[in-house]
Amino acid sequence: MNTMRRAVLKGAGGAGIVSVAVAAGILKPAAVYAAAWNKAGFESKDLGGALGAIGAGDASPSGDISVKAPDIAENGAVVPVEIISSVAGTESIAIIGEKNALPLIAVFNMMNGAEGYVSTRIKMGATSNVLAVVKAGGKTYKAHKEVKVTIGGCGG
Repeated sequence: MNTMRRAVLKGAGGAGIVSVAVAAGILKPAAVYAAAWNKAGFESKDLGGALGAIGAGDASPSGDISVKAPDIAENGAVVPVEIISSVAGTESIAIIGEKNALPLIAVFNMMNGAEGYVSTRIKMGATSNVLAVVKAGGKTYKAHKEVKVTIGGCGG
């Protein structure tokens, strides 16, 4: 059987299932799109500006946030990071690379009581702290871990 024909049929079947789910009200188009883009935060070139843009200028240190990352990253282009928040009612988790050219790396919004857990890979330009900023109950909390970068990441 022709593999191109098979791929087209699979794609059409998947599109049909999504269309039925949207029509039935099971899947709402608004839930599929990303939240509003925080342009000021992601374009900020310093730590203070990035923290201010996400409303975390006065974040309190918290022992209920765990930042897991390697002590030494052999390649700054792919640094595995895991953030675990035990703060009750975690609404969002932001990851910040303190000395990156653009410090705000990502913001993850937790919805419908989702567990405060994020695992991803980030770019780091130089040895610095990786900050996790958690919003919960109208307050902001933070934790950090220093990661030593041995060869260039986003800085060279």
